[in-house]
Amino acid sequence: MKDGLVLVAGAGGFIGGHLVAEFRRQGRPVRAVDIKPLDEWYQVFPDADNVIADLKLIDQCHRVSKDAQEVYQLAADMGGMGFIENNKALCMLSVLTNTHMLQAAQGAGVQRFFYSSSACVYNADKQVSADVVPLKESDAYPAMPEDGYGWEKLFSERMCRHFREDFGLTTRVARFHNVYGPHGTWEGGREKAPAAICRKVIQAKVTGKNAIEIWGDGHQTRSFMYIDDCIKGVLAITGSDILEPINLGSSELVTINQLVDMVEEIADVKLQRNYKLDAPKGVNGRNSDNTMIQQALGWEPSIRLRDGMERTYRWIYDEYTSKYGD
Repeated sequence: MKDGLVLVAGAGGFIGGHLVAEFRRQGRPVRAVDIKPLDEWYQVFPDADNVIADLKLIDQCHRVSKDAQEVYQLAADMGGMGFIENNKALCMLSVLTNTHMLQAAQGAGVQRFFYSSSACVYNADKQVSADVVPLKESDAYPAMPEDGYGWEKLFSERMCRHFREDFGLTTRVARFHNVYGPHGTWEGGREKAPAAICRKVIQAKVTGKNAIEIWGDGHQTRSFMYIDDCIKGVLAITGSDILEPINLGSSELVTINQLVDMVEEIADVKLQRNYKLDAPKGVNGRNSDNTMIQQALGWEPSIRLRDGMERTYRWIYDEYTSKYGD
């Protein structure tokens, strides 16, 4: 299982780029695929087989899946809360990519198929309070996920299950909880909260405006998983015998206000906070119950948020000042 060609779909994105980097470190042959032009990929590795393809089209899925031993399906049209609340149809069109990649993987005789799902599949009724009870895997049902993006993820989870049960394709599914880190989107509307807060703090500091806009009242709670933990978990889950979707996220819970406190401390600045109460903010509270992954793998994501945010802040600072000056 460890020597054959690995296909990473969505390789030009944040998590896909880090996954390609890890396979290169392992010395494995990689086919890296994304719809974006190569100069828009966050990480490009010349020694990988880099392919531009629209994976909503089944002929393109068949083309890139040829000779692949493992498939990591991370390709999706998505972004942070502002994007997914205002682009529900675009998010749901990712079902074409997931369906066609499953069909192509089955046709190519792929040995393992990994699918990246999301904590947005969880029932909204279980996320109404900032004082959360961590979400365990069974809390996805009865189904009432995030409209648009969450429904597509939940449907594609079921597709993976039924391709495994009906066609014998070995599928593994992880539910990501807010992945962050360097080499990802940090501006433009698709960035997620950790990157957006880093950029806003950097912008306030560099420009001397000393103010930050926060979506919602800042009391909403989340957990955030650093990219290194995410990659380690993806590989462990793919190689495991875990059949059902499983949480992959940190259980270190913070409010958005506490996350801003953390970035202000890293930046050595204190800002005036302006709360935009009508902005998209998602559910009031969400955290990952890691009981299942601890039992199955004897491990859970554990990189401290403070440590991961410092690395993320430094990378975004360099990107920001390189583009806009300091």
